[in-house]
Amino acid sequence: MNFPSNLKYTKDHEWIQLNEDGTATIGITDFAQSELGDIVYVEVNTVGQTLEAEAVFGTVEAVKTVSDLFLPVAGKILEVNGTLNDTPEQVNQDPYGSGWMVKIQVNNPSDVAQLMDAAAYEVLVA
Repeated sequence: MNFPSNLKYTKDHEWIQLNEDGTATIGITDFAQSELGDIVYVEVNTVGQTLEAEAVFGTVEAVKTVSDLFLPVAGKILEVNGTLNDTPEQVNQDPYGSGWMVKIQVNNPSDVAQLMDAAAYEVLVA
């Protein structure tokens, strides 16, 4: 399993990378994609909405299940990774790169620091 140290993680298996401008990129972890299996569809209909931390911002559908996606911190959904419409398998192949799901404007960037680091997340999923 791969848990990049430059990211923060949630108990719901999302990762977040905060940028200097207060925006952040969010996706699901390597652990989550491996547990879900082959991902066939990603649905996010919340672009433009401001959501609270832990609110559902979309769903990911795998061959065997559908799972909600939870926002790690409060913020406004700015962008969805449109390439996932045609190639949702990118989430399986590169969950921390081309398989990202949304970009948000974070309400309070200090909230990101409260999330788990890679070592804590690795303990959670061990």
